[in-house]
Amino acid sequence: MTKMPLPSTHHATRIETALNGGLAARSALGASWARSAQLYGLDPAQRPRADRLTETELHLARDRLGPLLASAQPHLDRLFQIVGGLGACVVLADAQGVAVDRRGNPAEDRDFAAAGLWTGTRWTESDVGTNAIGTCMVEGRSITIHRDQHFLARNTGLSCSSAPVHGPDGRLAAVIDVSTAKADMAEAVATLLGHTVTEAARKVEADLFHARFPRARMVLVPGLDRGLGALLAVDADDLVIGATRAARSHLGLKGDLSAQPMPLADLLGLDAHDNLEGGERAVLNRALARASGNVSAAARALGLSRATLHRKLGRS
Repeated sequence: MTKMPLPSTHHATRIETALNGGLAARSALGASWARSAQLYGLDPAQRPRADRLTETELHLARDRLGPLLASAQPHLDRLFQIVGGLGACVVLADAQGVAVDRRGNPAEDRDFAAAGLWTGTRWTESDVGTNAIGTCMVEGRSITIHRDQHFLARNTGLSCSSAPVHGPDGRLAAVIDVSTAKADMAEAVATLLGHTVTEAARKVEADLFHARFPRARMVLVPGLDRGLGALLAVDADDLVIGATRAARSHLGLKGDLSAQPMPLADLLGLDAHDNLEGGERAVLNRALARASGNVSAAARALGLSRATLHRKLGRS
């Protein structure tokens, strides 16, 4: 009697055949499989390492997230309210790929714990090959890895969608992931879950950005989808002192903008009216607008006499 190959052997053969056929050069998934096999030296049939952070190490990892952990809590709660009924769990991983926070249904906890999708576990590509959290970190974008798209056969029972969370400096700060172990989860549904995860990640980014620049004016970068969260933080002198990841990418911004601010008009190609007369006119017009056109009230607010304000308005 011929012995049937194990499922892990089938999966390993499938990946090997795909890579030998040049898939790595034709798709992002193939490139991730190639990294897993060739760069990290992983075997699709191997079991993931069972090591997990100690409670002390996990506590330190959570502390390193700083305000991000608190900012993310309400968004993770709302996300779980949406996806929990689909047999999914919600995971927040730090920039090192460690799951530091999690929400799940108690009835399904055993499945996720057995799969290693638990707080304290590490989900980088170098640790477990192609997976949503790790591949999202490498590629810097939202990604869905559906069942046998995972590199390790051990993880092919999972369908996972992850989105990166970038800090106010534009650097990767965390990853939000939604995963399910349900065998009947269609790939199309998993992709829809991915859009929901991305939206939650952008909301966390926006909260972090507003908290970092509480007194700044927020300006949306024109010409981009609002959902990308391309925001600029602008100070009272119309200087850009901060930019989200999406804004930095679109405008080619680098470095610490708070240390080297840039004029908003220059950055967006606007008419700045950079002269003393134009600046004075802008101050006068703002004062009039605040006073609903009342010249006397505007003059008092500016510390001018009504006659002086009239003269300045006539000159401008």
